[in-house]
Amino acid sequence: MPPGSAFAGFRFPPEVIVVAVRWYLRFGLSYRDVEQLLLERGVEVDHVTVFRWVQRFTPLLADAARFCRHSPGDRWFVDETYIKVNGVWRHVYRAVDQYGQVIDVLVSARRDAAAARRFFRRALATLKVTPSEVVTDAAPVYPAVLDELVPSAWHHVERYANNPIEADHGQLKHRLRPMRGMRTDRTARTIIAGHAFMQNLRRGHYELGLDAPPGLRIAAAFRELATAI
Repeated sequence: MPPGSAFAGFRFPPEVIVVAVRWYLRFGLSYRDVEQLLLERGVEVDHVTVFRWVQRFTPLLADAARFCRHSPGDRWFVDETYIKVNGVWRHVYRAVDQYGQVIDVLVSARRDAAAARRFFRRALATLKVTPSEVVTDAAPVYPAVLDELVPSAWHHVERYANNPIEADHGQLKHRLRPMRGMRTDRTARTIIAGHAFMQNLRRGHYELGLDAPPGLRIAAAFRELATAI
């Protein structure tokens, strides 16, 4: 592998590492499940090592994919959900567009104007797209934050209007269920961002793996990204 590769210094080949990370992000598996699946294929690796691979390479793969990401739509659905990290509740800000693309995610210790402002600032700066409509629940912090950061957008608050993001929260909760909790905020941020990345890949929001048959596009996408890191 090239000297500057992110895989340099690892005992296992990049193909094994990338497959393990992809399995973990794609399916409802625990780290021990991935350990067992690798063992059945002749690769003996501890589940703690799988955890370290996921934490190390998920952000790198997602970052490498950003140049291939489709621009999001102009209608954003924003909401917060809740997770436990080391027994303490955390707030997860999430947004999707009208096409189901996950705009961004943010794990925060607080549910307040500062957290909402941080979420929107990062999403706007990263994606270089300004929405024309933002749909939220009736949380009182949103009007002032949106007036400050996205004054041109129509802020829409109406019963049931935010169903797309609320339904999407269910996908995240379903993935977190087998994990038996997360110990640190850093772990939570990596896994939740990685889940959003995988959702967007599955929903076709990246120009990756296009030459592969539909059922193999995610695997092809990960192989392409591995060469970029």
